[in-house]
Amino acid sequence: MCRHLAHVGARPVTVASRVTEPSHSLLVQAYAPADMRGGGTVNADGFGVGWYAPDGSAHSYRAPVPMWTDASFLDLATTVESSAFVAAVRSATVGMPVSVGACAPFRDGTRIFSHNGVVRGWPGSLADLAGELDTETLMTLDAPTDSAVLWALVRRHLDAGKDPADAVLDVVTRTLAAAPGSRLNLLLLTTDDAGGPTLVATAVDHALSYRSGPDGTTIASEPLDDDPGWTPVADLSAVVVRGRSATPEVVPLT
Repeated sequence: MCRHLAHVGARPVTVASRVTEPSHSLLVQAYAPADMRGGGTVNADGFGVGWYAPDGSAHSYRAPVPMWTDASFLDLATTVESSAFVAAVRSATVGMPVSVGACAPFRDGTRIFSHNGVVRGWPGSLADLAGELDTETLMTLDAPTDSAVLWALVRRHLDAGKDPADAVLDVVTRTLAAAPGSRLNLLLLTTDDAGGPTLVATAVDHALSYRSGPDGTTIASEPLDDDPGWTPVADLSAVVVRGRSATPEVVPLT
């Protein structure tokens, strides 16, 4: 069922400071997750990171292998610095491919997206929602997975000018209506017209916590360490961060 995290702050930090170095980093969660809630035990079917460079451009690194086997990434993570990034490790749902295209985070320009969980009844349960997408979009999905379709639905709203939080919450609530019992922890990092970041994270039948302080806000499937500042996110809620130094806002999905 995967694990993921996102960080937004006023100053750049290394990717490693969140992804590989903490005592319960995403790297550790890849092989020793603490709260998978019945969704598997190891996240070894790929990983990825998407980040903003100092000039505002976005970049990504994805690989269909366990994070701990990629020595080049482990080295890269210590040198890449960013004030906004998303990272994920993957445990593939049975029947879905293990490929680069299936690895989160997905990226379109400066939009970066991840999904932890599963859409119940896939693919039939998403057929009506997927029918709202144009043929070219469906033919160019990164992978034939539930996560890729959710990403396409979120992008459709963003392309239409919808607020990022509204876009994510609409997709989550409509997917839950079409596929009850789905696990829908979504992460979206995007930018506003002035280049400021907006981060949206949902918690739907899966673990999520956040910590906010002088160095910014980190949202993660599981706390990265024993710091008491971590706050669990209630089920059927979303965390929204607008700006590099903004206080996180927790809102119900309904």
